[in-house]
This record gives sequence, structure tokens and C-alpha cells, in this order.
Amino acid sequence: MEKYIPPYKITDKILDYVSKIMEKIGEINSYINLNRMPELRKQNRINSIHSSLAIENNQLSFFQVEDVINGRMVIGDKTDIQEVKNAYEAYNKISQINPYSIDDLKMVHGIMTFLTVEESGRFRNHGEGVYDGDKCIFVAPSEKLVPELMENLFAWMAENRDVVHPLILSSVFHYEFLFIHPFSDGNGRMARLWQSALLSKWKRIFEYLPIESLIKQYQDDYYTAIANCNSEGESTEFIEFMLKMIYETINKIIVEQNSSKETAQEKIINLIKSNPDITQNEIAEKLNLTRDGISYNMKVLKDKNIIKREGSNKTGRWKIIKK
Repeated sequence: MEKYIPPYKITDKILDYVSKIMEKIGEINSYINLNRMPELRKQNRINSIHSSLAIENNQLSFFQVEDVINGRMVIGDKTDIQEVKNAYEAYNKISQINPYSIDDLKMVHGIMTFLTVEESGRFRNHGEGVYDGDKCIFVAPSEKLVPELMENLFAWMAENRDVVHPLILSSVFHYEFLFIHPFSDGNGRMARLWQSALLSKWKRIFEYLPIESLIKQYQDDYYTAIANCNSEGESTEFIEFMLKMIYETINKIIVEQNSSKETAQEKIINLIKSNPDITQNEIAEKLNLTRDGISYNMKVLKDKNIIKREGSNKTGRWKIIKK
């Protein structure tokens, strides 16, 4: 029996996005320290959960989702509330799971659909289709084929994890998973979570990037790309779409961070005013920024002749030249 190889092409657009994303990852890692930014991690995760559930018609607002996660009382549909609780627990498993394991996939699906789906944690045992109103727009493969199709997909990933770039491999998985439609419910939520899980094993930053928020923003394009790939019999267009979502998510965070650099520099100045002997490591600790981020901002301040260093790096002190 021939090995299964998901059909797709490597286009110039795909290569360009991969290159640009790699550059952006280097930039974002220079000033975001996840270990020191628990609130940022949590807010991005809430963004991911709210957006992914909203794509599947969960009616809770962002603030209601936040309240559910923080243990506050929320008035809303019981199933919608349970989906939020489930999703939060499922996303918290990302760092612990093996994204190349079907058993782990089923385990996380069981968490994601706890108390909301009868076949929770099990592949479907009946036919499935996707409907637009009363019109069936996609018929999933027979339930009899699901175990074999999933085994083939996971075998391909395991064999190619060191050959195919993670950005491409995870996007191929996302599309192929949606096409196979292995569960009776929760396929979209699982596909999006699992792509993040695959990417986070490559770069930890992806565990907390709210890519789902951009997908929600471009939801119609998301479904159009899936439909076009279904018709074409390959996932090229979907890979291009997902790489665009990843690139724009990272770029958005970078823009937001850049807009707050002035505030960070003002905080650095205030810390120096109160303690001219303060070290860059101490500043990084107090401001919850990376050491590289502090070095960058202090270089800017020195280049602008706002601060200067008097004496040696070990025994010297900072001096404010002008406000």
C-alpha cells in the first residue's frame, strides 16, 4: 500500500509568507518574554477561545467568556458556557500533549466536548455533512474510512515533521482534518487548537498567539478557502490563507508593542530617576519585558541623548541628561 501524501503545491506566496513569518518571530521574541507576562498569555488565550467558539456560533461575548474563565457568574446558554469551560481546559493542555498522537487528539476532544457531545473523545460512527441552511455543501468521507484516514494523516506528519516546514505542515493538517471531519462535532475547534499545538512544539510563542481571532475576522475567506480546496482536491489555497492569518497575527502584536514603546521608555526613565544604580536585569524584571527589549529601549534613549551611562558597566550608574 502506497504511503499517503496530502496533495498541495509550494507556491511563491507560501515561500514568501514563511520567510516573512520567520523574520517576525525573531522580532517578537526580542521583546516578549512569555515567562514574565502571565496576563498577556491569559488575555491572548481568552481571545483564541472566544474567537474559535464564535466561529461555531457560540453566542457569548468576549467579556462573558472572560468572566466564565475567571469563575464569575454569567447569564447565558448552558451549552455555550460549558463550551467555554471545556475550551479553556483543552487549550491549557497544549504544552502537555503530543500533537503527533491520535490518542492525545481523542483525549483533548473529550475535554473540548465534555457534557456537550454524546460521542465525546471518539471518532464518529455515522455520516456527516456541512450545511448552508438546508443545502448540503460538503459530504465528509464515510465513517468507515475515518480511522484509516486519520492514521494516514498522522503517519505523514510523523514522517515529515523534520522535512516539511512546521508552518506548512500544520496548515496541511488543519485542512486535511477538516476534510476528514473525524468527529461528530467540534472539528473546527479541534483543527484550530491542534494547529497551535503543532506550531507550539516548534516555537513556544504559538501557544499564546490568538490566530483564531484573525480567522474569525476573515471567517468568510476561511470557509471560501476550504470550499475551494475541496473542489480542487488539494490544500494549497488554504495553506496560503493560514500563513496570511499567522503573519497578520504576529504583525498585529508587534505593532501594538511598538506603539507602547514610548510608555516603556518613560517607565525606564522613571526607574532610573528613583534608582540611578538600577541594572538592566532589574528594569526587565520590574517592567515584565525581555532583557533584549530593555536593551533596545535603553539604546534608543541613549541615542536620543536622554540618558547616559557614567562609569563602568559593573560599578557605574545611569544619568538622565534631559527629560
